[in-house]
Amino acid sequence: MDWRVRRIGQALFTVWGVITISFVLVRTMPGNPMSAMVVRYEEQGISPAQARHLVELRLNINPQEPIPIAYLNYMASTLQGDLGQSLYYDRPVAEILATALPWTLFVLSWAMFISFFVGIALGALMAYWEGGRLDVGLTGYATVMGSIPFYVLAILLLVVFGYRYGVFPTGGRQPTGIEPGFNWPYIRGVIHHAALPVISLLVVSGAASLSMRGNSIRVLGEDYLRVARLRGLPDSTIAVQYVARNAILPMYTGLMISIGSMFGGSIILEEVFAYRGVGYYMMSAVDQRDYPLMMGAFTIITIAVVIALLFADLTYSKIDPRAGGEGREGF
Repeated sequence: MDWRVRRIGQALFTVWGVITISFVLVRTMPGNPMSAMVVRYEEQGISPAQARHLVELRLNINPQEPIPIAYLNYMASTLQGDLGQSLYYDRPVAEILATALPWTLFVLSWAMFISFFVGIALGALMAYWEGGRLDVGLTGYATVMGSIPFYVLAILLLVVFGYRYGVFPTGGRQPTGIEPGFNWPYIRGVIHHAALPVISLLVVSGAASLSMRGNSIRVLGEDYLRVARLRGLPDSTIAVQYVARNAILPMYTGLMISIGSMFGGSIILEEVFAYRGVGYYMMSAVDQRDYPLMMGAFTIITIAVVIALLFADLTYSKIDPRAGGEGREGF
């Protein structure tokens, strides 16, 4: 079987597992949400039959149905994009998350790609001047800042630049009083609101520069570089086509894997800055015991991570032919 088919199959299996876990948690965990929601509705004076009907509408699970039938109906509804109705916001979960997901991707993509490309440049410089002041200084900075949780820095930045000096907004994701659209005042306001969350992730992301430094130093000692110098190739050609290209390759998969950690970190980050992305709504769902929204956000985050890793796996062989073809069959 072709390795690409196996990878796609593994991704689909993971998505199926996540949806199944969501069903099991809703149906069977202690103090299960279904019973809690029925009791909540009954406390509001709603009859037990009507309460069960409302729970069915909210969770896409009929409490009266046998578990296998309820599971099949839940799976069918979820695959059709029906994630239920939010208890707190009284809106479809799919609608809430569809509105929030682009904002989360906007912040995470800027932070991820800026840190990645800046890390590549700094790592290459650190390797070129190994042992020099630049190398020692940047290595120390990356080590120290990489050990600081990003949410600690986020709170400090919010207090200093948000509340104390008022340089950046203290919450929200877009400017008020400006018509949303493709116009500079609105775009500038969106960037202004996203600046602190992005900076919080950038300042503490030193792993890329350290990885690039290590990869570059390893590549600099390879025999084929000595052969390239003996052939009289220019330093620029050696640096770009030999050193940089081979040093970047191991970092590509790491870039995609970092999407998972960033999505997980967005829950706290968006709560700190009141930035209404997927993480913000997931935290809100936990606080309000909004089970449909909680499970929907969990499912969306997991699917996004699975897609990113699958994309990395399927495209890695395009930038490194050694990783493709028959060599993948043994994996």
